[in-house]
Amino acid sequence: KMSSGAADLRQRKKQNCTESDKMAPEERNKENSKLGRSPKYMLIQRFAKLFFGCLAAVTSGMMYAVYLSTYHERKFWFSSRQELEREITFQGDSAIYYSFYKELLKAPSFERGVYELTHNNKTISLKTINAVQQMTLYPELMASVLYQASGSEEVIEPVYFYIGIVFGLQGIYVTALFVTSWVMSGTWLAGMLTVAWFIINRTDTTRIDYSIPSRENWALPYFACQVAALTGYLKRNLNRSAEKFCYLLVNASTYTFMMMWEYSHYLLFVQAVSLFLLDSFALAQTEKVHEVYKIYLFSLILGYLLQFENSALLVSPLLSLVAALMLSKCLQMNMKKSTFVSRLLKIMYIYLVLTVAVTLNFLLKMFIPHKENEHLLKFIEVKLGLNTTKNFTMNWLLCQESLQAPSQDFFLRLTQSSLLPFYILVLIICLFSVTQVIFRRICGEPLKETVKLEDGRIGERPEIVYHVIHTILLGCLAMCLEGMKYLWTPYVCMLAAFGVCSPELWMTLFKWLRLKAVHPILLALILSMAVPTIIGFSLWKEFFPRIMTELTELQEFYDPDTVELMTWIKRQAPVAAVFAGSPQLMGVIKLCTGWMVSSLPLYNDDDLLNRNENIYQIYSKRSAEDIYKILTSYKANFLVIEDSICNEVGPIRGCRVKDLLDIANGHVVCEEGDNYAYSKYGRFCHEIKMNYSPYVNYFTRVYWNRSYFVYKINTVISFQS
Repeated sequence: KMSSGAADLRQRKKQNCTESDKMAPEERNKENSKLGRSPKYMLIQRFAKLFFGCLAAVTSGMMYAVYLSTYHERKFWFSSRQELEREITFQGDSAIYYSFYKELLKAPSFERGVYELTHNNKTISLKTINAVQQMTLYPELMASVLYQASGSEEVIEPVYFYIGIVFGLQGIYVTALFVTSWVMSGTWLAGMLTVAWFIINRTDTTRIDYSIPSRENWALPYFACQVAALTGYLKRNLNRSAEKFCYLLVNASTYTFMMMWEYSHYLLFVQAVSLFLLDSFALAQTEKVHEVYKIYLFSLILGYLLQFENSALLVSPLLSLVAALMLSKCLQMNMKKSTFVSRLLKIMYIYLVLTVAVTLNFLLKMFIPHKENEHLLKFIEVKLGLNTTKNFTMNWLLCQESLQAPSQDFFLRLTQSSLLPFYILVLIICLFSVTQVIFRRICGEPLKETVKLEDGRIGERPEIVYHVIHTILLGCLAMCLEGMKYLWTPYVCMLAAFGVCSPELWMTLFKWLRLKAVHPILLALILSMAVPTIIGFSLWKEFFPRIMTELTELQEFYDPDTVELMTWIKRQAPVAAVFAGSPQLMGVIKLCTGWMVSSLPLYNDDDLLNRNENIYQIYSKRSAEDIYKILTSYKANFLVIEDSICNEVGPIRGCRVKDLLDIANGHVVCEEGDNYAYSKYGRFCHEIKMNYSPYVNYFTRVYWNRSYFVYKINTVISFQS
């Protein structure tokens, strides 16, 4: 009887709630009429707020794009340089991406250009590659189509068009972060603060200064658009047209993001885990979350087909997780009853999904032939201390700054801009609120359909919970690898700005503190305006002069030795010549001269990794005969030795290229904490400069300057002393 009485009581409550919901619009209209506000006035006010918010978002993005363009011009004196000097500013892998863009524009037709890239045998000696698939050249395909279709040949140079698109995308990136923060907080003041923090912490939010054509600079703006659309899509009480728009935008941006970056599915996997946890605790509408899973599935299948049957997408953890979630959906739908057994089954559901996902991924990798970055798994093993290695490539990767743990300077910079303290404050409040909500859900208390300001329950908003989980997961990755900070810090800016500008967050805090002296709602509204205003003025006073100094200060980037080397190659080297040297330099030679090279700075192909390691032996303690055999095996005609690598004095001993080669070749022995080097031969790059036998028998010096020594590899070996 008691249970039936409780059921009747709940039923009456439901009826009362529905009646109050029906009466709400009428009561609001009465209240508005009392305040002298007609529905027309409210509509105009809402439209004005939307218009000025959108105007501020677009203006912020455009100003950031102009700022990047101006800074780039001041840094490189780009407009006053010759074409060769401009191209030298593209270093390493950036040079390769831009060189293929140039080749597409030189092709007689777009179709012919695409064919030559997909059957490319003019870049790497003795190797035909599908450059579009292997190097993810879809951004270059898009840029070349836009350049030719828009008739820009007579208006703007190709290099300006290319970097202009990238800078424009960065503007879209900032606009998307603005909109995300605005949607979450309800005020575009949060968007302005997000942009301010993003620009001030530019060293830690973007790599645009160092590598303009890098894949993440093309891809992350689309991911930011996807996150903005997903934030809107997860909101409760969203009208149907807005929900449809957000859904379509999530669809388009997810697929585009996946096409732009080969590692995009890993970042989407992190996002999928966030949504899985959100749904597991019943903090979001399951139907919406599963619609996003379908988008992942559709994007993976379409990406697999259009990326030349890219098997890496089939064995990706994202596909395994989404498939496991789809298979477990029926079980989850049967566990919506608020019983103790169903809550226990919910925990079993999480375990089931994870088990199925891991098993499915293992089976896919067993039956599907793939080259899914095996060196990446080995790197993770060594990074976590589960294994040790003397392998040159692995140790070289471990020595890269981007793959180290973040330095203290990183946290100091975020603290000086006041970003980190406010992020931690917002994160703690949101986490405690989310924990309270999860505890209530475990106890069987349903979520409120609409969370009001006076409720002080910010943890009940699904879009907020998603961002809290997402930033925590990205933060964990950033604490392990400094390179991951470029994925984490932008969302730190966004979440911190949302928090300080959100009355709900302050109200949640005041609910816990149980303020009585001051009305908490009034104080929350005041602080949500006052705190960001104070932060904004302090940032303006401290950092705006520095930014203006950056834009007005003329910097000088000039590398005459590299310019001389490229000029000599173009004038003196045969057209069919193949050059060998460090992969980074080979990328620049390929871009500036068009000559074939023996290696490239790419780390997603085992054959190229082996080539790089073999050719790096020119800086090891190997014999002239060994080096000659290695170089001729790749049909190299010329060898370029860089003095900066040969005489490198690195800040970390043991991370120099020559040190890593000595370790890999067994030329270094560690005894009682001391390193002892031994080899029958001297260091090749030093010995070859002495011009004595047997080095002169195999190599003939044909050019040198302060930084580079070029040797012709003899086809006929003379053994005269």
